Amino acid sequence: MLLNQLPPGTQNPDDNFPVDFKDPFEVIVFVILPMLIIIGYILWKRKRKKRKD
Repeated sequence: MLLNQLPPGTQNPDDNFPVDFKDPFEVIVFVILPMLIIIGYILWKRKRKKRKD
């Protein structure tokens, strides 16, 4: 049923591969950048909270 709904030439969700942590690009994109974004958000919220006080 799902295959009939996918337009021809588009990527199928079953074609995805797991993340390969041996590739430095994937480690940076899927591990380091999200951690930096979360840490930056926490620091930004703390800084903003201190200004209100």
